[in-house]
Amino acid sequence: MLGSCDKQSAAPAQPQGEANASAAPKLESLPVSHTGLPGPNEQGVLVDKFKGQPLPSADFLNLNGKGITLAKFKGRPILLNLWATWCGPCVLEMPTLDTLAQQQADKLQVIVISQDMRGRDIVGPWWAAHKPVLLQPYTDPENHMLSGLNGGDVGSGSLPTTVLYDKNGKEVWRMMGAMDWTSPRASELLSEGMK
Repeated sequence: MLGSCDKQSAAPAQPQGEANASAAPKLESLPVSHTGLPGPNEQGVLVDKFKGQPLPSADFLNLNGKGITLAKFKGRPILLNLWATWCGPCVLEMPTLDTLAQQQADKLQVIVISQDMRGRDIVGPWWAAHKPVLLQPYTDPENHMLSGLNGGDVGSGSLPTTVLYDKNGKEVWRMMGAMDWTSPRASELLSEGMK
């Protein structure tokens, strides 16, 4: 399924030659929406067992290397997305996150934090090539956000992971895996934390 990626690890050897080409599933055969993301029944998994947890306190960085925490954004609901440039589902959902950020700019803060271990060296060029309209690039090369357990940090083992926090900085739910953030289902889920 196209839903999520495991933490960054060494890539397995690629199949060689035509004989192995048919063994890999073709992306076209997977049920997807018009965005290329998993369709309504193939989206990520919604997790609400951490409901009420506070915003993570871990620092992350802007592309200038300055440290920031999510507390800086408190006051409006926050949609926190952890992603990486090497994660196909993450890259596929990024335009829908950017569209959501534009559509809900006065109601919701969409924060995307790369978990790429090479940080701004890889995220900066990726960002320049893809040119999101409203989203700002942040990095967490030490993976503090991703590696925490259900304490102060997000505590996921896969990407993308997206967490909705209400205006008071309390977790509403987590989406483990990709989602079309412009879909009716996403609007329904987001309304829970934007009351």
